[in-house]
Amino acid sequence: MYFRQFSKGYYDLQGNGNQTLVTDLMTRVKVREKVINEISLYDKYDVPSGERPEDTAFKHFGSSQYHWVILMTNNITDVYYDWPMSEQDFETFIKDKYTNPDAIHHYEVSQSSGRTSGQGPDDYSYKIEVNSDATGAQSVSNREFEQRLQDEKRSINLLNPAYLTTFLEEFNNLVRN
Repeated sequence: MYFRQFSKGYYDLQGNGNQTLVTDLMTRVKVREKVINEISLYDKYDVPSGERPEDTAFKHFGSSQYHWVILMTNNITDVYYDWPMSEQDFETFIKDKYTNPDAIHHYEVSQSSGRTSGQGPDDYSYKIEVNSDATGAQSVSNREFEQRLQDEKRSINLLNPAYLTTFLEEFNNLVRN
């Protein structure tokens, strides 16, 4: 469904004079920041381990064909790196990336001004990276660091289904222009 509205043209793919009808993959549509930041249009959702965008779309919109709406509204351009991994994929990923997944990645402390505590168990935005000899420095392992990144990816916004038709109409209008 995503590419259905994109313009098409003839292109000589092999340089032999035979033209083939192809979709213009250079078309790019971005959801306006005003729409992305309008919290009343969305529901917060924590992606369960192993759930793919198609699964989420089916559960939320009743059809897996709207997976691209979820990706667009969360500014996900690479499902492999930007979507949360399953537990098995995560373990494989950190074993491939790090010689020792449990080694120290960095040290951190809580900020001394501004926000000095988290707004939930997975909020580390109040922490700042420091040298190991800083007073009160706590180590964060490679595994913990990567798990935090996964937890951030796991929390997404789902467009309220009542606005799906309007979103699709807007998308189609933008692609055609």
